[in-house]
Amino acid sequence: MISPPPPPTDGPLTLEELQLAARNKGMPLEALRYDVTPVGMHYLLVHFDIPALEAATWRLRVGGNVARGLELSLDDLRSLPRVTMPVTLECAGNGRARLHPRPISQPWLVEAVGTAEWTGTPLAGVLAAAGIAPGTVEMLFVGADHGIEKGHEHDYARSLTLDEAMRPDVLLAYEMNGRPLEPQHGFPLRLLVPGWYGMTHVKWLTRIDALNEPFDGYQQKTAYWYKRSPDDPGQPVTRIKPRALLIPPGFPDFLTRTRTLDADRTELRGRAWSGGAPIARVEVGIDGVWTEAKLGAALGTYAWCSWSLDWDATPGEHVLSCRAFDEAGSSQPLEQPWNVQGMGNNLVQSVRVIVR
Repeated sequence: MISPPPPPTDGPLTLEELQLAARNKGMPLEALRYDVTPVGMHYLLVHFDIPALEAATWRLRVGGNVARGLELSLDDLRSLPRVTMPVTLECAGNGRARLHPRPISQPWLVEAVGTAEWTGTPLAGVLAAAGIAPGTVEMLFVGADHGIEKGHEHDYARSLTLDEAMRPDVLLAYEMNGRPLEPQHGFPLRLLVPGWYGMTHVKWLTRIDALNEPFDGYQQKTAYWYKRSPDDPGQPVTRIKPRALLIPPGFPDFLTRTRTLDADRTELRGRAWSGGAPIARVEVGIDGVWTEAKLGAALGTYAWCSWSLDWDATPGEHVLSCRAFDEAGSSQPLEQPWNVQGMGNNLVQSVRVIVR
């Protein structure tokens, strides 16, 4: 039986949302100080259960509309050409809990992000070995995690167009920050699609199929769409929208996270990224007055860059904000971009500080 989604609310967090929040975790904002996010601080979203997989018996099967079906062990994949690249991942639902009314799901604020150095072999090489047959339009990626969402029982699965799947920077990744994937991050193998939101990077990968028609599974056809109303046909969620985040200065209040710092010249720092184009500039707002920040070099083509701005902090209460602009002309909005599923909310971050 198909379950309708619960209606959006402006009420307190539900027990179901708290249960999800306890299973999944965001990156502490102070971790923005690291170029590469430590594995234990990287954001995490697990839809169902973390599968119990053994490297010795696990296999990746490649089939469907191919000339030669493949069955590859982890050692087989490790023997193929090896690539390491820094990539920033962000959950498509990042910012959902800041929307009004709030769509009911994983209640992210702004911390569902992290940058890691991913190691694996290019997907294109494996697909070439299988021999993609004429008529193929999409590649389907199936994970070992299985469950029910809105009444749909399924293995977690997503597809990419053949052109997108054949990008040279799309990886079958088996290492994160120089060591084998942790179970919660997709051990022994996950898909890595730089520039795309996290739902695309299928974890615990077990199967790749070449399809001669578009995939219509739940995580592709129903979930991850920008819709203004339930009957809006909408647009699919794809690449990461631009975002900047501030490393909160000073020290926090335990409950409210309001920051306290002393009056002095203070360097404000943070990170910015976009999956659509390189970051062109970052602006920092001090009580609504915007000033362009100094940009550092990006860690990689699909990884965040640093930014900084010196601020003469004067006594009193202040609100600090930041917003990113990319080279394709996209930027962060000052008003919420509401949608039914709470996707892609890249509303500017604001941090309340008390200067003493």
